[in-house]
Amino acid sequence: MDRKEARSILESMTEGDSLLRHARTVELVMEAYAEKFGEDTEEWAITGMLHDADYEKFPDEHPNRIVAMLRKKGEEKIAHAISAHYTKWNVPYETTLDKALLACDELTGFIVACCQVRLKHSQLSLSKRS
Repeated sequence: MDRKEARSILESMTEGDSLLRHARTVELVMEAYAEKFGEDTEEWAITGMLHDADYEKFPDEHPNRIVAMLRKKGEEKIAHAISAHYTKWNVPYETTLDKALLACDELTGFIVACCQVRLKHSQLSLSKRS
């Protein structure tokens, strides 16, 4: 699978700006970590991009839909990492990809939240000076 196909899958299941932005953020961070660790940057980026692809349309089935689709396409390594990132399934972390996805998903969410709070705080501070 290439990124063009992955992007098509993501966009077929996800419409909300917030979740698309999250997918892009995790995609970029996963790509950077793959480069740092000497791993397959395309595979890692696709894993980050698709990890929550089914969440918006099928929240009660997440991540079952995307995992099943990836397995059908022969993308077992990506499917396993996405399964492991859903901690309720208790899927073991077997590879660096598995561990990186969980870490990057949590970390990027936290960083974006901090930036949003910081931005709002900065805007409030600026408005008080006026």
